[in-house]
Amino acid sequence: MTESPVVALQGPRSVGKSTVLRDVARRHGVGVVDLDDPAVLRLVVDDPGGFVDSRAPVCIDEYQRAPVVLDAIKARLNRSSDPGGFVITGSTRFDALPAAAQSLTGRLQLLEIMPFSQGEIDGVREHFLGLAFVDPDRVRASGASVTTRVEYIERITRGGMPMAIGRSTGARQRWFESYVATALQRDVRDLARIRQAAVLPRLLERLAGQTAQLLNISRAGEAAGVEARTADNYARLLEALFLVRRLPAWGRTLRAKAGAVPKVHVVDSGIAAHLLRLSPAKLARRDPASLAEFGHLVETFVVGEVLKQASWNDDVATVGHWRTRDGQEVDLVVERFDGSVVCFEVKASAQVNPSDRSGLVALRDLLGDQFTAGYVLYTGEHTARIDDRIYAAPIDRLWQASL
Repeated sequence: MTESPVVALQGPRSVGKSTVLRDVARRHGVGVVDLDDPAVLRLVVDDPGGFVDSRAPVCIDEYQRAPVVLDAIKARLNRSSDPGGFVITGSTRFDALPAAAQSLTGRLQLLEIMPFSQGEIDGVREHFLGLAFVDPDRVRASGASVTTRVEYIERITRGGMPMAIGRSTGARQRWFESYVATALQRDVRDLARIRQAAVLPRLLERLAGQTAQLLNISRAGEAAGVEARTADNYARLLEALFLVRRLPAWGRTLRAKAGAVPKVHVVDSGIAAHLLRLSPAKLARRDPASLAEFGHLVETFVVGEVLKQASWNDDVATVGHWRTRDGQEVDLVVERFDGSVVCFEVKASAQVNPSDRSGLVALRDLLGDQFTAGYVLYTGEHTARIDDRIYAAPIDRLWQASL
């Protein structure tokens, strides 16, 4: 707010954006224009200029319900572009609204509010990612992990949505069901007019079935009953609503054999488990189908946790996954602006095998000094250096307070 005329908080619905906005408004002694209120929405649509000409900061909640306010904000900024004039929130990605992409270019700072991290849930300030860049060997000083497989399952199926965390398993599933239905039935209408709305739940389930895997939009569309082009357009709607994310391919300039296909991840592991109908009891049974799905869930969970830490690290330039056509892969690559990278390979097993580090070794050898550290994160107990600049570490090191 000290730097930009407009700060836009974007992220999934019910993730805490409105709570943050109300706190900002309270601290500055101003009100909140809540566009989720039908009466307020009608008034703003009729006279958007009257609402944006209030005392700064003007705080507007769920601005995507009336995108016309962006034009009114632009008109006011043409008169005065002082920092801290507006704080707005939206449950739709800003660049998904056609008018928004053009109206406030250069005057707006986007901040993504993600579901709670495990550290936020536990009351711990996490700094694993930052340490990985400056002191990667420090993780070895921590003791053995005491997190059990059952506890990992509970964390993963719980996810980080604030209103789901404290509920029992059954109540949580009902909340997830309502949450997804609301997003697909109501929020899509704010974003686009689509002819086959009934396809969206099926497509979302098929994309959830691909979580932590290379995106195959043709296969997902065929299973949902739509052609590939329509499926891709609808998948982008689901991305715009913060239900799924595409993790882009990274390092395509390193070698000709590097892949270009993104991976897909459900934004919250709890929602992913719900869409896959994977309860803690089902995952605990260890049948072959559940074991495979648990592996994908673990990767989606870990990628989400690392991306949350990346979101509050100003030095992070890009994130992605690395995969070559000859089978070498790394689940997550985080690159800083100075070109240094930290990489992660995620395993659901309690043991680390020599083959688990092969992708990290291959990428390290390609990058040389640019490769700062690589971690095989797994569900076992011990931390160790297993190769030059490559470590095995329990997943719970991501949110351990003693690092």
